[in-house]
Amino acid sequence: MAVGKEIRTKIASIKNTQKITRAMEMVAASKMRKTKDRMQATRPYSKKIGQIIKHLAQANPEYKHPYLIARDVKRVGVILISSDRGLCGGLNSNLFRKTLSELGQWNNANVEVDICTIGTKAFGFFSNLKVNLIGQVSKLGDAPHLHDIVGIIKIMLDAYESGKIDQLFVISNEFVNTMTQKPTIEQLLPVAACELDENLGGHWDYIYEPDAKEVLDHLLTRFIESKVYQGLVENNACEQAARMVAMKSASDNAGNLIGELQLIYNKARQAAITQEISEIVAGAAAV
Repeated sequence: MAVGKEIRTKIASIKNTQKITRAMEMVAASKMRKTKDRMQATRPYSKKIGQIIKHLAQANPEYKHPYLIARDVKRVGVILISSDRGLCGGLNSNLFRKTLSELGQWNNANVEVDICTIGTKAFGFFSNLKVNLIGQVSKLGDAPHLHDIVGIIKIMLDAYESGKIDQLFVISNEFVNTMTQKPTIEQLLPVAACELDENLGGHWDYIYEPDAKEVLDHLLTRFIESKVYQGLVENNACEQAARMVAMKSASDNAGNLIGELQLIYNKARQAAITQEISEIVAGAAAV
C-alpha cells in the first residue's frame, strides 16, 4: 500500500493548506469590514473638496494658482498605489497591466514619466523595469495615516511647482463591490474645471478670507492629499475583498482536490484488498 500511503500524505497536506486558507479568508473578511468603513468615511470629504476645487478652477479669482494652469505636457508624474502583500488574486496584476498600458501611451507620445510607488508590490515590480522611480513608501498597515504619505506627495508637488512635471496622476484600485475591484487612473494636476452647473448658470462667487492666494495654496494642497489618501484606503478595501474571495476559492479548490484524492485512495485500497483475496483463494485452491 505504498501508493495508498502516498495519497494519504497528500490528502493530509492539502487539508492543512485548506485550514490556512480558511483562516486567511475569515481574517480578510474581518479586515474588509473595517477598511470598507474607513473608505466610506473618507469618501464624502474627498468628493466635496473635489467639487469645490473644480468650481474654483472654473471661477476667475484675482489669483490664479499654478495648480489650475494647464501646460504643454512633456513629462508626467504618477503616484501608483498597490498592496504590500500578495495572495489577493489578480488585484495587483490588473493594476500593473493598466499602468503599463498608460506608460506605453505616454511613451508613444514622447512623454517621460516619473513614478512614486505606495506599496511593496508596486515597488518590487517597477524597480525591475526601466522606469524612473523617484520615491517609494511601503508597509503602511491596514490603517494608514495621512502623515505616512505626505512625503511622497510633497516630492510630486515640488516637482510640479518647479516645472519638472507638467501633469500628476494617481493610479489605484477602486472598490466597486466585494467581487469587483477596478484599476483607475485620475488626473490630479492641473485641476480640471467641472462642467457648468445649470442651476448656478456656470458662475461661482467666492469671498476669500484672508486672500485668494493663501486660501488656494492651503486648499489645493489638502485636495491633492485627500485624493491620494482616498486612493490608499480604497486600495486597502480592495485588497481585503480580493484576498477574501481568493482564499475562499482556494479553500473550495482544496476541498474538490481532497474529494478526488479520496476517491483515488478508495479505489487503490479496494484493488489492493481484491488482490489479497485473490491470492488467498489461489493459495487455498493450490492446497
